[in-house]
Amino acid sequence: MTTPLAEVLDGQHAAELRKAARALLKQPLLLAHGSSADAYRLVRRHASELREWFDRNTGWSLQVDSETARLGKIPAHLADATHPAREATRSAAPFTRRRYVLLCLALAALERGEAQVALGRLADQVVLDAADPQLAATGIQFTLDRRDERLDLAAVVRLLLGLGVLRRVAGDEDAYVSGAGDALYDVERRVLAGLLATRRGPSTVRAAAWEERLAELTAETALDSDELRFRAVRRSLTRRLLDDPVLYYDELTDAELAYLTRQRGFLTARITELTGLVAEVRAEGIAMVDPDDDLTDLRMPESGTHGHVTLLLAEHLTAADGPVSRADLMGRVTELASEHGGFWSKSAREAGAEAELVEQAVARLAALGLVSRTADGVVPRPALARYAVGETVVLTPRATGTTGVPVQRKASPR
Repeated sequence: MTTPLAEVLDGQHAAELRKAARALLKQPLLLAHGSSADAYRLVRRHASELREWFDRNTGWSLQVDSETARLGKIPAHLADATHPAREATRSAAPFTRRRYVLLCLALAALERGEAQVALGRLADQVVLDAADPQLAATGIQFTLDRRDERLDLAAVVRLLLGLGVLRRVAGDEDAYVSGAGDALYDVERRVLAGLLATRRGPSTVRAAAWEERLAELTAETALDSDELRFRAVRRSLTRRLLDDPVLYYDELTDAELAYLTRQRGFLTARITELTGLVAEVRAEGIAMVDPDDDLTDLRMPESGTHGHVTLLLAEHLTAADGPVSRADLMGRVTELASEHGGFWSKSAREAGAEAELVEQAVARLAALGLVSRTADGVVPRPALARYAVGETVVLTPRATGTTGVPVQRKASPR
């Protein structure tokens, strides 16, 4: 018979395990020092159980050493661009293609470099590597002579500072951007070595097309038996339930839908037991809702002008029975400005601000799985109905953009 003390200890163990798992899902790269130190210690304490659970249910690897804990999250949708890396500034502007290329070049230079690096020296190496004929053939060139180019490199460095790859020793990025100074960093080599979330080394990939290269980087072992095929389906569905805000049935293959129909209770119960997420099952799909509203990188609704505009456009889109054009949405923002503009920021009331307001709103709604973009415009998805007029309870679908760097970008190493 279980004693009260044993029950208490079991409860403490389960609570710690859940806290550690949630920490990894929210921030897949944890450092032994700094703000993530407490979470890192929990993960290290329960590393064996966590490693077994993630490997069995998602196929994600967990590497834990004396300095880092790294969950190798690989997204179910390899081409998902709704959760980009973002500037570590108030604007949180998404990374452009140029910044992603700079990120890859900077990581390559740091891998070959010394234990310390100056920003100016890193810039010189990036420019040298960017002169590679194959890269130049793509039309991307870097001189870093212009201020906007130096701003791009500074944004990359700040991302690496946030990830813990670099640690600032002296100076700052603003001085480099303005041409008035430089900055010096320590390179955390163990953190750097754990960034890439792939199942094989990029140098072993032979495919030329982007989609095929991603598929090779993340391919599982040959699925030459029913058992392996079922395992692959289970892992894919679990990844989507954990990582996507909503899993829609119409996005699944016949094999995935059949497996989910049979095993839905088992899959969702396993996730709930580890993470505390609760399955909300509807006719169109499943959302694993977080009662604590913590395991997400995007929220809806959100305060501020952009949050208000997004919520109002969501309400507008719920009444649509098909694609809504960008022009229609911009017109709606103009109408809303006359009614609510007194509560908006000054820049949002300026002429021409409608385009940016619409783009930011649609980007957030798409990232939350509430709309999809098509050639005809913005198409409402079933989960958007929760924002229709008359709803009194709003549960935010989760959206996690934390995948591997640089396979995708998500602001933190997915």
